[in-house]
Amino acid sequence: MSDEEWAFIERFILAVRAPNGRKPTDHCLVLDGIFWFAGTGAPWRDWPEEFGKWSSVYPQFRRSTLVGFWEDIMDALNQSSAARLFGPVAV
Repeated sequence: MSDEEWAFIERFILAVRAPNGRKPTDHCLVLDGIFWFAGTGAPWRDWPEEFGKWSSVYPQFRRSTLVGFWEDIMDALNQSSAARLFGPVAV
């Protein structure tokens, strides 16, 4: 993920981050992994270790899905000029 792409998405990450006192994960790396997962359709257990442990990332992905994180990003992309960063986005 480029710095420009990360700058666009970072505000959404900070908005849904749990205030539980845990040290933040490398969100950019986790998002790269989630994009890999979405692009390949692979099962979670085939998650490459370079993106972290799948058993840690899946709950984070699930929580973000339940609070509408991905829909918020898609809506913001479709309403901004940042869509050029990611290409066409289907909601």
